[in-house]
Amino acid sequence: MSPRIKISLLAAAPLWLVASTGVANAQAFYLQEQSARAAGRAFSGEVADTGPQSLWWNPASIAGMENAEAAIAVSAILPRGDVVDNGTVIRRPGGQFAPVGGNPVAKNPINNGFLPSGAIAMPLNERVSIGLAVTSPYSFTTNYDADSWARYTADKTRLRTIDIQPSIGVSVTDWLRVGAAVNVEYTDAELGNKIPNLSATLPDGEQILSGNGWDLGWTAGLQMHNSWATVGISYKSAIEHNLKGSLEVSGLVGPLAGQNATLEGVKAKFKTPAQIIVGGRFRTSDALTLNVQGVRYTWADFDAIRLGAPLNQAIPENYRNSWSLAGGFDYAATPDLTLRAGLQRTLTPTRDGNRDARVPDSNRWNFGAGGSYRVSPAFTLDGAFNYVAFKDETIDRPTIAAGSPILVDGRTEDAKALIFTLGGRVSF
Repeated sequence: MSPRIKISLLAAAPLWLVASTGVANAQAFYLQEQSARAAGRAFSGEVADTGPQSLWWNPASIAGMENAEAAIAVSAILPRGDVVDNGTVIRRPGGQFAPVGGNPVAKNPINNGFLPSGAIAMPLNERVSIGLAVTSPYSFTTNYDADSWARYTADKTRLRTIDIQPSIGVSVTDWLRVGAAVNVEYTDAELGNKIPNLSATLPDGEQILSGNGWDLGWTAGLQMHNSWATVGISYKSAIEHNLKGSLEVSGLVGPLAGQNATLEGVKAKFKTPAQIIVGGRFRTSDALTLNVQGVRYTWADFDAIRLGAPLNQAIPENYRNSWSLAGGFDYAATPDLTLRAGLQRTLTPTRDGNRDARVPDSNRWNFGAGGSYRVSPAFTLDGAFNYVAFKDETIDRPTIAAGSPILVDGRTEDAKALIFTLGGRVSF
């Protein structure tokens, strides 16, 4: 493999593996929309709540169940915002730095999407229950135009994960519940981005990276409760992802034409973060319950992407640990109708100088509202709406594409997301 194409791959590989929704509802490339009930209170009490809807956050949530229960939900995520060029320049071999060209404003480059989730749990006896949650914690699609100013660092990206979490919960005493789970996670990713030819008058080349793999993690938690309060603590392990796939390079002309190729067996390793989750639910009256939850994300685990043959390189990412904090309430307006709302603050793990157009993440506020209606003793409908407001942030990670250094100077503007979630739960 030629040195120029190897450098191009080193610039693009992180994007292939970890590109993000940017304007999702959690942070970086993690999505937290795994429950309609949780979304309504801005994810403020899940580690301390009960039933299969809280399995993702804490397997202790199903301990001591009396009946089997199942829950499903789907979230429509509608991101909005602009990614704007403030003076990005490129230096092609033998030339001087010049404007990168292309459309200077990318409007709504993150595609709308639907995120499904589901869980089921059943008691084995009065103390022990088993359950299964199926979620998609890292999933998105981005689509920058072919003539975008960001085309050499971000073009088209698709990431899908499926997390299968078999769980067990045990009611140890009348005040203590514990639980454990295995996370079996499948990842499938594809990235396409442009490659500059030697002259700006020539059409761009293109490279497409794709890969997939299965990996394992685990979750453990406990809940301490009495007649008016529940405190929950859980730990979701980091997962080391091992992807294997292919690279296709095409459209290079002139002296670069010999570098058009398809490579099979491209390998990479990277880690998604552990989560330390602490929260509580406090019943202040027969109708009102207050919720609070904090999450510590060990994003520093995502320090580098380690590429195997034929590249054999480690690419620093320099993410930092981060956190989120949420508060909310549930209010039983009638025996059949429960209203809820919440507020969540989340800090981004990305750093200035290391942020690119494919991961335009920033600090955000999440405002949530929703409710539940018991249609029958066995069936309840859940609905929620979230408005996520993002801080305007710089896009400033330099890169190299086919031997051409690119000094990226951009910015996100007016970024926000509208999220509608609908779900249902049934006992049997």
